[in-house]
Amino acid sequence: MNRLAAREKEPCRLDEAALSELESTHAAGLTSSEILALFAERGAAISEATLRKYVQLGLLPRSVRVGRKGKHQGSQGVYPASVVRQIQVIKDMMAESYTIEQIQREFLFMRGDLDQLTRTLGSLFQTLDRVMDERRTDPVAALAERDVLEARGLGARLVERLTQVEQRLTSRAKIQGVLSS
Repeated sequence: MNRLAAREKEPCRLDEAALSELESTHAAGLTSSEILALFAERGAAISEATLRKYVQLGLLPRSVRVGRKGKHQGSQGVYPASVVRQIQVIKDMMAESYTIEQIQREFLFMRGDLDQLTRTLGSLFQTLDRVMDERRTDPVAALAERDVLEARGLGARLVERLTQVEQRLTSRAKIQGVLSS
């Protein structure tokens, strides 16, 4: 195993406070180079190829293309800040001798989909908020505002419930792995 591959299996050293701060300060997301630099600064290297592989395997959500300001600047891929937390979980599990296939099959099988659902709901509610603001004087919009508020709560509860299901299944798989080793 080469040195880079060995370093990629080391557990990440980001604590909960650092993860929470990162997620709040980078709510708009992080580019792949920012993610790689963040891990490199903390001595837990990850390569661009590994990041792409995690995305291809469904362990991490796909990036969203975001246009850059300025003429002819193109766009860049931005990942939700939560991918840092997910990479940490993957690296920690690999340090515990889990294979990528085991992690994919038994532990993080829903994570990417849940993150995508959260982003989709957020985008949908932003659009609804904008429309509601534009039609503030419309009596129909006033009635719909209550429905949007209720739908927002239902969406949050759905994501929360599905996360709990994933955590239960993950905990069970971890316990079974410990018992069988």
